[in-house]
Amino acid sequence: HVERHFMAGEIVRDAVMGASDGLTVPFALAAGLSGASVPSLVVVTAGLAEVAAGAIAMGLGGYLAAKSEADHYEKERKREEEEIERSPETEAEEVAEILANFGLMQSEYEPVVAALRKRRDAWVDFMMRFELGLERPEPGRAMRSAATISLAYVVGGMIPLLPYMLLSEVFMALKVSVGVTLLALFVFGYVKGLFTGSRPFSSALQTTCIGALASAAAFLIARAV
Repeated sequence: HVERHFMAGEIVRDAVMGASDGLTVPFALAAGLSGASVPSLVVVTAGLAEVAAGAIAMGLGGYLAAKSEADHYEKERKREEEEIERSPETEAEEVAEILANFGLMQSEYEPVVAALRKRRDAWVDFMMRFELGLERPEPGRAMRSAATISLAYVVGGMIPLLPYMLLSEVFMALKVSVGVTLLALFVFGYVKGLFTGSRPFSSALQTTCIGALASAAAFLIARAV
């Protein structure tokens, strides 16, 4: 019996966050600059600067978010340990109430409560998960999150800029960039749907539409200005 559960949800979430922004933000910037009729070199220079800044900013944001999550867990765990030490009877009643909510009878959950009271770390783990709904963050999660988001942003951001690097005529580069980026958004959305369990085709259309709307808005605003 082999259970097939996808366990890399946090990594996928970080990759989705970085790649989706990496595809849409530089794409919208390049389209906006193209609408202002600037040379391809200007689009590439501004695009690369944005990719670098965006990757650093989003990576830092991912690091701080994961670090805050870890700090919050440790703070709440320390508080739970103090509560068990100070009011063990009250905490034991909370364990019994949690188990009763799962449908266990008193004769069934009383041995579990008694066993947990003999194992302080397991007791704290139980309360953290089932009372507070908090899971212990993986060690090194903050650095992995920052690296995943930043790398995904750079990879995604280079796709809409490549046509401008290869073509000197800005509007031709824009047309190629639109086609390549929309295709990349569609593929990215489809893969994201496969990993997250949602309908792949629906996820692909949603991701593509969001990217298209962002770039169209930037292009039209730049043309108007």
